[in-house]
Amino acid sequence: MTAPAPAPAPAADARVLGLAHYAARGVLERVLARHGLTFQQQILLRAAVIADTPPTADDLVVQVQGFLKVAEAGVRATLGELVARRLLVADGAYLRPTDAGRELLAVTAGEVAPVSARVWGGIPAEDLAAVGRVLALVTERAEAELAAMG
Repeated sequence: MTAPAPAPAPAADARVLGLAHYAARGVLERVLARHGLTFQQQILLRAAVIADTPPTADDLVVQVQGFLKVAEAGVRATLGELVARRLLVADGAYLRPTDAGRELLAVTAGEVAPVSARVWGGIPAEDLAAVGRVLALVTERAEAELAAMG
């Protein structure tokens, strides 16, 4: 007796993309929660840490709004939370990550790395390249639709 054929992979669509996003984000959010950090705080903190030059609050707001498609007021509130926790510090018009902010980001990244390796490991390079091309095209088209919506 032969084994049944494996079920065909689902076609990529918005639902499949969303399910993958939220599954991966769920992993990240559990790690972040152990350190009292939210997803949006982590995105803002990372943007400040990896910036080539110290960003202003406005720079970070624009960048994170572009990433997350969220309201300006929420991003500014999150910036305030990071400053209040001393993970970011004002230096004139600029915001700089503190040593504590850099350390927290490094610790959470270190905890997520082995999980990410298990999730992404073993996927053939050509499959990853194909998915990358498709997701880049979907992102480009969705960004164009958002721009057209005003």
